[in-house]
Amino acid sequence: MKSFEELTGRRAEGVWAAPGRVNLIGEHTDYSGGLVLPMALPQVCTVTAAIRDDDVISVRSLQCGEEPVVCPVTALPGEVEGWAAYAVGIVWALRTAGHRVGGVELVLDSDVPIGAGLSSSASVGCSVAIALRDLYALPLTGVDLAEIARRCENEFVGAPTGVMDQAVSMNAEDGHLYFLDTRSMKAQQVPFALDRHGLTLLVIDTRTTHEHSGGGYASRRRAVEEGARLLGVPELRDVRPEDLAAALTRLEAADDPVTARRVRHVVTENARVEAVVEILNTGADPRRVGPILSAGHQSLRDDFEISTPELDAAVDAAERSGAYGARMTGGGFGGSAIALIDTAALPDVQAAIDQVFVERGYQAPRYFTATPAPGARRLRR
Repeated sequence: MKSFEELTGRRAEGVWAAPGRVNLIGEHTDYSGGLVLPMALPQVCTVTAAIRDDDVISVRSLQCGEEPVVCPVTALPGEVEGWAAYAVGIVWALRTAGHRVGGVELVLDSDVPIGAGLSSSASVGCSVAIALRDLYALPLTGVDLAEIARRCENEFVGAPTGVMDQAVSMNAEDGHLYFLDTRSMKAQQVPFALDRHGLTLLVIDTRTTHEHSGGGYASRRRAVEEGARLLGVPELRDVRPEDLAAALTRLEAADDPVTARRVRHVVTENARVEAVVEILNTGADPRRVGPILSAGHQSLRDDFEISTPELDAAVDAAERSGAYGARMTGGGFGGSAIALIDTAALPDVQAAIDQVFVERGYQAPRYFTATPAPGARRLRR
């Protein structure tokens, strides 16, 4: 593999990394002021970078060939497409926020699975954001950079995501889940040491890809926003579980059963996050989290309607073969599922999932175990 200097003719000024993430619980709540509980993964996107003096952005991806995407630092939304938009959009978002950022040479490399629901896109944006902060000595915190990366995805790329992915990629701590209140941006690091209990969190990549900028994700966000409007609250975060029955009655009276289901998912999902955090913070057996994960999958499947046959098959097979709980994770319409299992049962669970996928003619899944890793950081100078 060619070095940065061989690819660009420039000397690198540093190497930075930002991780992908897996969300334990708290799906499709982050764009309504809700609660989330993700963790950063060991898999990262790295960016090797150097300042340019010609107000040009040049970005390469080692996964997408050696030819760079080149554009001026003044590039606007819609002028750069595909994977490069997640990097170029960071420059746009920083400059739009009033920060003095000029030209930059970027070479990206990543082992975060693409399209697996593990936030490969946020790992790109966050790695570039922290690199530019350091290169241009910008007075920005990890929370600030998460918002910059979210703005890049929302307004430059056109993906209507919340802030969860960027926040955990920037700010996670090793060995911890990242409990985030997306309204206040108040966060708590929650210890998550499954190995002490003989447990493993298995990630099952169904190898069915998803795309956040597609219509399915956007329509769910619109439904959540419409639900808040019909209920007369700023965000669905303002609907507590004890208020849910009355809220659903109002929505059903408005003859809007789809919005009612979307609202039910968000409200109950916030409650599930709180329940999991309480279990983990009190030192209870993490196996108690399992049924909550399974309830989350049922809600995503039936009320939010974003699961797929492959995800359902993986979850069902994992539960039948001994998992304490399982659910799809990520934005939906493909991607990955997670299963909480005894470490000793790992071969049996994988074999059961493999058998179902073969029987149904699905592409063979990929597996890895998830351990909480640190967030974005500088690797080398």
